[in-house]
Amino acid sequence: MEIKKAILKTKDINSMKTFYTDILGMPLKEESEDKFQILAGSSLLEFTSRKVEGEPFYHFAFDIPSNKFREAKTWAESKVNLNSEDGEDEADFSHIPAHSLYFYDPAGNVVEFISRHSTAEKSEEPFSSKSILNISEMSLTVEDAIQTGRKLIELGLKERDDDPISDSSLNFMGKNVTGPFLLLIQPGRRWIFSDKISAVHPIEILLDTNDRIVVTDNDEIVINPNS
Repeated sequence: MEIKKAILKTKDINSMKTFYTDILGMPLKEESEDKFQILAGSSLLEFTSRKVEGEPFYHFAFDIPSNKFREAKTWAESKVNLNSEDGEDEADFSHIPAHSLYFYDPAGNVVEFISRHSTAEKSEEPFSSKSILNISEMSLTVEDAIQTGRKLIELGLKERDDDPISDSSLNFMGKNVTGPFLLLIQPGRRWIFSDKISAVHPIEILLDTNDRIVVTDNDEIVINPNS
């Protein structure tokens, strides 16, 4: 499974475009008055300001090359303030193994750079936003994680460790243990390295299988709405 495209909502489309294209330098793919798309390696990330209610926010992760975490951290520190937790501004996931860093964008999205040391490709190029490999994790916050998890399993997306779907902890849903993953969760969980509590917000995710997963403006989960 690959995350081909994700569409997220935001109120301030202009600040977001400036942040992603000017500050982070991510390539602009397409734009109009109320939306823009940026290239994130093999994935597309779109922000739209159409019919936005409240202050929507999400967590998502970009994969970066396996040998570039330290360089990426120095690069990121020159552009954003890194989030910290327990006095640390990076996470060491020794069981994967991987390192991650986190920061906010202007909408309060929790943005993660993750370097998966044993599975991501290496790069000999100086790190830049063009080093991003893909969207490797995208939050999917729903009111009923267990029911949604059953629907994802029907698509062939299973929980990473083959654990039962939980309604209280994070479920890493994908086709294999190396990702990419949809981070399936119910409201009320704090995203690590942030003060953000998971909440349901509209989102559309298109997979490379052409399956579409949509959380509607009414907080309903719809899978393959046009099928």
